[in-house]
Amino acid sequence: MMQTITLTRPDDWHLHLRDGVALQTVVPHSAAQFGRAIVMPNLQPPITTAAAALAYRARIRAAVPPGVQFEPLMTLYLTDNLPADEIKRAVEAGVVAVKLYPAGATTHSDAGVTDLRKTWKTLEAMQRAGMPLLLHGEVTTPEVDIFDREAVFIERQLIPLRHDFPELKIVLEHITTREAVQYVNAADRFTGATLTAHHLLFNRNAIFTGASGAGLRPHYFCLPVLKREMHRQALLQAASSGSAKFFLGSDSAPHAAHLKESAVGCAGCYTAPVAMELYAQAFDSVGALDQLEAFASFNGADFYGLPRNSGHITLKRETWVVPESFAYDEALLKPLRSGETLPWRMV
Repeated sequence: MMQTITLTRPDDWHLHLRDGVALQTVVPHSAAQFGRAIVMPNLQPPITTAAAALAYRARIRAAVPPGVQFEPLMTLYLTDNLPADEIKRAVEAGVVAVKLYPAGATTHSDAGVTDLRKTWKTLEAMQRAGMPLLLHGEVTTPEVDIFDREAVFIERQLIPLRHDFPELKIVLEHITTREAVQYVNAADRFTGATLTAHHLLFNRNAIFTGASGAGLRPHYFCLPVLKREMHRQALLQAASSGSAKFFLGSDSAPHAAHLKESAVGCAGCYTAPVAMELYAQAFDSVGALDQLEAFASFNGADFYGLPRNSGHITLKRETWVVPESFAYDEALLKPLRSGETLPWRMV
């Protein structure tokens, strides 16, 4: 049984860092594990210009601990009105992608896209520039069950989008269903997908199984929501299959504990402090630790056309207890698996 594993320093291709004082807590957690991270633009107000992206990048860099190499990769927030000529400015500024949130789909998505047809000129500019479109792949129409939103999005939105933009690079973010795995596997080289550690490790029962056997666990609530076991198994098979189309995207999303543990709890799992330990546990569960490096360190960089990292990290099979919480401005931030024992630890 493998006791340690050394990997080329991985990257996180889907990360939420928030802004302001919060950066002082969350940036060091990701910087300790990852060489780079795609930073989501869903601030308030959202990041919709190259200038705003550069200013946000500077704030993130200022929160990286001294001597640590960590590069935030910036994105723009796609709206109905994002002008096509902003794409040229974004490319020149080093912005790496544009994120599509359907309006109302998740945290701070109120300014998201209401009708994909309104974004056609911008998508055309992105296809010409080779800039990836990152999709939160869910429909938000109320008649669609929350557990079916991803599959319906693929059928109603993604397939027609791909027909109209066959060479637009698309990343289907944080996929959660067997249908998404099947779509990506059948797609061409212009399509990839990120997978979170929590969707690889847990099915929807985790939300409703408290310490006493029954109860709501708000820190397991995220969007897209955890799905049935058959979907989790499909995701785990995809991640560990060796396919270059699938890569690491933690979707780590910090929320103050009192906002998670409330009558209307926020959606998002904060996994940044334990991300690689959770991924190691997931791959180990199917005897696929030998596939973890490609998934975490190679596939995403190759898809984005960026060089692979040169440093390394080491994970050791060693039990340890996840901290209960971290200071988060004037509140507390609780990571997923708070106070629980994990079987792998980064050393």
